[in-house]
Amino acid sequence: MIILSIDTSCDDTCIAILKIEKKKIKVLSNIVSSQIDIHRKYGGVYPSLAKREHEKNLVPVLKQSLKESGISNLSNINAIAVTIGPGLEPCLWVGLNFAKSLSLIWNIPLIPVNHIEGHILSNFISGNSNSQFPAICLVVSGGHTQLILMKKIKDYKIIGETRDDAAGECFDKTARILGLAYPGGPSIAAEALKSSGELFSVNLPRPMIYSKDYDFSFSGLKTAVLYDYKKRSKKIRTSKEYISEMAKEIQQSIIDVLIKKTIKSAKDYKAKTIILGGGVVANEELQRQFKEKIKKEMPNLLLLTPDSNLCTDNAAMIGIAGYFNKNKALKNPQKIKVNSNLRI
Repeated sequence: MIILSIDTSCDDTCIAILKIEKKKIKVLSNIVSSQIDIHRKYGGVYPSLAKREHEKNLVPVLKQSLKESGISNLSNINAIAVTIGPGLEPCLWVGLNFAKSLSLIWNIPLIPVNHIEGHILSNFISGNSNSQFPAICLVVSGGHTQLILMKKIKDYKIIGETRDDAAGECFDKTARILGLAYPGGPSIAAEALKSSGELFSVNLPRPMIYSKDYDFSFSGLKTAVLYDYKKRSKKIRTSKEYISEMAKEIQQSIIDVLIKKTIKSAKDYKAKTIILGGGVVANEELQRQFKEKIKKEMPNLLLLTPDSNLCTDNAAMIGIAGYFNKNKALKNPQKIKVNSNLRI
């Protein structure tokens, strides 16, 4: 089966082509056109601008994806998979309308895909096919922080999620306070590596880390960073030492909460696997500490993480989700609509 997949859920224009044969998954192409440089001056994604860029980029990205895949005969494509949510509604509609047009012109069925399920199933592209169920999935990105009980593929239940800011959003906002570049996650991770100690004794809260549920909250952490930053003199808060120390503490606070909640839910639900997905998972320190904690507390548990290029938004993950949902393929796709708040 050959699937062409499209994702325009946020600020990346993504198109991929996957070939699945005898349960072996081959990524023929996976093109991502980033808009980071455009949105950096805003410190976040500007939806109407992102929509306009998607409209400009989709055709060139499609051409590049087809060229890299080596597919010259469009009749070899069996299905088109497209993200219908969750995400930014103006952006989602651009991708869906483009997919509908291709579906009608090429006479290829269209598969609607949940973006969050794509993040989870991106692990299977990375060759992680030995997962055992039940599994606890931690999906953590700029827009989402969720713990999901996965009894099997396509059988999911959200057991915990953020009550306010997502972890990636917290990275972005705290980075902005410190004067670091967008996106905040990579900027804070880079600064954290420069920290040489505890010169300024920065101590941030770990919000809801001991609550009995599996929910998250990161808005208080953002506020704590702002208060600490404002109480320092201009000389201190603009110093390289303070910024790196604060970055390290921000990163560690988020990591502590994510790991604690995920391990707790894995124990409570007697999970056999923990599956990570989403852009924040690309954080190397998060992955390292997850492995360390699981080895210490649940050594028989399997930990799955996607390849780094599959953590952030991409269309390959939408393609694999489309493959597992091929029973939802529609030959007349006009009734398909986007849902910016789509639940898994």
